[in-house]
Amino acid sequence: MTGSTDGPNRHETGRHWFEDVAEFLGPAYLRYSFTKGTRREVDSLVELLSLTPGDRVLDIGCGPGRHSLELAGRGFTVLGVDVSESFVELARNEAHKQGISDKAQFEVIDARDGSWDRQFDAVISLCQGAFGLSGGKNMPTTVSQTSQVELDEPILAVMARALVPGGRLALTGFSSYFQVRYLEDTDTFDPLNGVNHEDTVLTDSQGNTQPAELWTTCFTPRELRLMARAVGLTPVDVHGVTPGHYHKGPVSLDKPELLLVAKMTVGSS
Repeated sequence: MTGSTDGPNRHETGRHWFEDVAEFLGPAYLRYSFTKGTRREVDSLVELLSLTPGDRVLDIGCGPGRHSLELAGRGFTVLGVDVSESFVELARNEAHKQGISDKAQFEVIDARDGSWDRQFDAVISLCQGAFGLSGGKNMPTTVSQTSQVELDEPILAVMARALVPGGRLALTGFSSYFQVRYLEDTDTFDPLNGVNHEDTVLTDSQGNTQPAELWTTCFTPRELRLMARAVGLTPVDVHGVTPGHYHKGPVSLDKPELLLVAKMTVGSS
């Protein structure tokens, strides 16, 4: 199920800024409250994506592998990929510990370099896993030079190409509505490109702290639908959700995330 490209990485931009965040946090990432609802999230994903045991699932931006591991434990075959070597190592160790390394495999891959071709029944990208994190320092272009949609759409195209005809996709992205309504003092929102820049402080497992900058793209439901259609997907629905609760529900100004469900048109090449 490998999706890595041959030869050197086509992106000559050095490390993704998220790699430094992941390397510092390590297992402390799983202490954050938004990681605590994995089982409920996967319950909803199985329903929304009409998954059946044995289906092949690609988890883009898998982080420490919490969704991949939960899916593998339920009988699905999962490939989790992430740009962070630290997170991939954590995921591999946990898969070995749980005895499910045959069902859950993990690779270090920049999402933009994925070369899967009609190999998966479902693709997921959750909790801003690659999709929505393409802005910021060390990226190929700055958001002042190109729109953020132009940076994120190629990642969505990789996901679409990985799906078998009739396969389904689920991804989450921050809601522009929510971000603007509840803008915090530590945030700076770019209204032209929909990118939120946050200055924050990270704490690792030993209690050490480190300042960090985060760049997160925010979306509207219409943007997600249009981007999906642009890469050959058929949007099924967009739900307003919160971490740990990926239930079907209307988009509202008070829901921090949007959950796009889309499918690959049967007969697509």
